[in-house]
Amino acid sequence: MVAPVRRPNPRLSNLEAPDNPGELRKQKKTVQIYDTTLRDGSQGEGISLTVPDKLKLAQRLDEFGAHYIEGGWPGSNPKDESFFAQCKGLDNAKLVAFGSTRYKGTTCEHDKNVQALMKADTPVVTLVGKAWDHQVSVVLEATLDENLAMISDTVAFFKRKGREVMLDAEHFYDGYKASPAYALSCLHAAVKAGVDVLVLCDTNGGTLPWEIDEITRVVVAEFPTVRIGIHCHNDMELAVSNTIAAVHAGATLVQGTINGFGERTGNANLMSIVPTLQLKMGHDCVGDRLQQLTDLSRYTDEITNQPHVPNRPYVGASSFAHKGGLHVAAVLKDENTYQHIDPVLVGNERRILVSELSGRRNILTKAEELGLHPADESKDGVEWNVRVKAVLEQVKELENKGYSFEGAEASLELMLRRTVHGYRPPFELLDFSVSTDNKRVVYGNVLNATPNNESVTQASVKLALLGPEDGGDQCPTKICFEIAEGNGPVDAVNGALQKCLLPVYAPLRSVSLVDYKVRILDNASGTAAITRVMVEFEESSNGKRWTTVYAHPNIIVASVNALMDGFEVAMWDQLPQCIING
Repeated sequence: MVAPVRRPNPRLSNLEAPDNPGELRKQKKTVQIYDTTLRDGSQGEGISLTVPDKLKLAQRLDEFGAHYIEGGWPGSNPKDESFFAQCKGLDNAKLVAFGSTRYKGTTCEHDKNVQALMKADTPVVTLVGKAWDHQVSVVLEATLDENLAMISDTVAFFKRKGREVMLDAEHFYDGYKASPAYALSCLHAAVKAGVDVLVLCDTNGGTLPWEIDEITRVVVAEFPTVRIGIHCHNDMELAVSNTIAAVHAGATLVQGTINGFGERTGNANLMSIVPTLQLKMGHDCVGDRLQQLTDLSRYTDEITNQPHVPNRPYVGASSFAHKGGLHVAAVLKDENTYQHIDPVLVGNERRILVSELSGRRNILTKAEELGLHPADESKDGVEWNVRVKAVLEQVKELENKGYSFEGAEASLELMLRRTVHGYRPPFELLDFSVSTDNKRVVYGNVLNATPNNESVTQASVKLALLGPEDGGDQCPTKICFEIAEGNGPVDAVNGALQKCLLPVYAPLRSVSLVDYKVRILDNASGTAAITRVMVEFEESSNGKRWTTVYAHPNIIVASVNALMDGFEVAMWDQLPQCIING
């Protein structure tokens, strides 16, 4: 396979180019990354982190190169207090405890939340303080002057204790639009008390990028010796754009979460912000550790029990996936034609998809990736072209029936392998049957139930197996008939198949089903609709996963075929030569 041309990408930052104007070089700066996944991210619907989860994520963020990791609000719940007690020894990042300014009418020495922040014993404290006069009056029910005193007193208290202090100026942009003078006076109160960083918050997520740019420039000019940060929410899907705008206007610290997790519609997504700042704007964020980006995103999905979103920028499985035949042909000649960066820079990979939109080049590339193109066979030869054309026509025909190979590349690989001259399937299904004892449910009660009130599904399979005999070169056919019971027809068939296969192919013991998805393709047909089944498998010894697909009007037939294909995929590495070569 000819490697695609790698030319300098004109879309990447060229701030270091020798012929670049000196002014552009001056704009390059270190932008510090402040992660708040463990606090703000955990406030997203459906996300709950245990203390061990938070400790693991903190470790990964530290390895990634985050400058600050916000661990939680120690005064709000025992979980966060436990986390701070256990989280010790970060190598790169500074651990941050989050809390509010003192309550009105009291002192820092007598405020329980302030004292909980002290007890957390972190080198950095982030204080949230109101910067919108409307919020001060309605939410805090305090006077404007009292709010300024609350900010000043709390910042000064922690500075006396030797802490690095940040002020999250809550609702700052809304507050500035309502009353510029008061919003700025909140910042002045913090600066006079010794604050280290002023973080401007678009708490409601309703500010536009040009407003962020204009207002941030005012603050940067007003406080030239203080670091300015930005904290955006994604209510208009502008959190990333607004964060980039703030950095362009002079901010040098960005707050956000992994994968944009957070309350309502989420926070600014660091998985999009960090590579954009580093690759497009030339700023220094995490250096070469940027290649950990995709792994960090997917690890966080796993630990938070969230699905991988394939179309996430930079880190999604589809971020660098090419499907259209013309696009594939172009990107194989020069990867910059339909990719804005090299996916390796963020730890991702280019993928060539095969579907009904594919061209010959898609099939060729996929076969070469899988090592299925014989070295002595020209890819421009007649036989190779016939094979590719046959596979392409089969893909288009099957996708027209409801298949989807984009999410089930193992089925496509199986299709390609079956075109290899002499390949023999390791087993063939001769017959199968499934039965479930009939029970009638009346108002939640099962009539004629088994002793445990569970229905029993039984499946039988008859297979023709090809396998080596006593280590020889021959592959005689063996007939196997097995019966198994299971929790439903798919589980029962799976059990019966394994009873036949495991004695011949022992490595299958480490293969398990990890996901099973069913989709009705034509709802208008009702009970006669075609059903598409996708089954995901995992090899426990190496963590490898693969997915197969089958579509059929009978859901059990679709499931059985997807299962068999999945097992055939699992057996490739163990197939004897008599099967591979015929």
